[in-house]
Amino acid sequence: MAASTNDQHLPPILIHRTPSVSFPPLTNLLKNHFLLIDPHESPLPLHTFYSRHAHSVRALVIVELAQVTEDTLRHLPSLELIVASSTGTDHVDLSTCRLRVIAVTNAGSAYTDDVADFTVALLFGVLRRVSAADSHVRSGLWPTGGEYPLGSKIGGKRVGIVGLRKIGFEVAKRLSAFSCRISYTSRKEKPSKPFPYFSNVFDLASESDILVVCCTLTTETHHIISKDVMKALGKKGVIINVGRGDLVDEQELVHLLTEGELGGAGLDVFENEPDVPKELCNLDNVVLSPHCAVSTQGSIDSMIQIVLANLKAFFSDKPLLSPVS
Repeated sequence: MAASTNDQHLPPILIHRTPSVSFPPLTNLLKNHFLLIDPHESPLPLHTFYSRHAHSVRALVIVELAQVTEDTLRHLPSLELIVASSTGTDHVDLSTCRLRVIAVTNAGSAYTDDVADFTVALLFGVLRRVSAADSHVRSGLWPTGGEYPLGSKIGGKRVGIVGLRKIGFEVAKRLSAFSCRISYTSRKEKPSKPFPYFSNVFDLASESDILVVCCTLTTETHHIISKDVMKALGKKGVIINVGRGDLVDEQELVHLLTEGELGGAGLDVFENEPDVPKELCNLDNVVLSPHCAVSTQGSIDSMIQIVLANLKAFFSDKPLLSPVS
């Protein structure tokens, strides 16, 4: 990205993205405060580009979920800050960041309310068969298709939340208002939260009708929703996943749903996005969405402001707003 003479006094920021993804609402705001350096807007080969800018770049902004690998970091010896525009940071090599003492921030609470709302919408969609009912009407089956199948009552359901952090707690609050019985599992018990705690997800599933998956993806939580967990949930059990696709063993999920060994699923995330198993598309007890739980104008505006605030804090030697531990 070329810089004008007037921009030269601004702190340089590396925009880290894939070639096919750009996000003008974010970059247009940032360029009023920083000198944006984008390798995909430069005619230089990537290696040459990094060599030219490596020692001047102290801060990097990730657009969407572009991977920040050990190799990426090796090209940036002066890097001190990575600002993610997402809540999750599984696309960032946090181990190398810790070794290098590179601070990492995320989107904080920018998406919390909208993701919690969408989680509840997915649950309603599955239990009350909203998508299937819509298709039933649109396809012209209502006059000739006979009585439409019954849905399932929301109130009184036992909802197990996997990961009771910001989003999980907001989901719990919303579903409590529908008289659902909430319990949870998390890395640690949270004594301040008024819900029963289970130390492992298998026991939680055994005592739940629904599992809401919204924990952080780590090595330890990869496929935390395993075949055994899904079997413990039971034939009428429902899984709602708004975390990351890799939290659920997708192959086993597909198998259990197609064999009638699981009651339904609401999925905003998948293991190999944007590829979705074709089997899921043929099931009327499954609601699918294209990783869009965060997609409201309000959430995007909040995220942009948090990214800007973290960068301003860093260059002013002030505390970061949403550091990742």
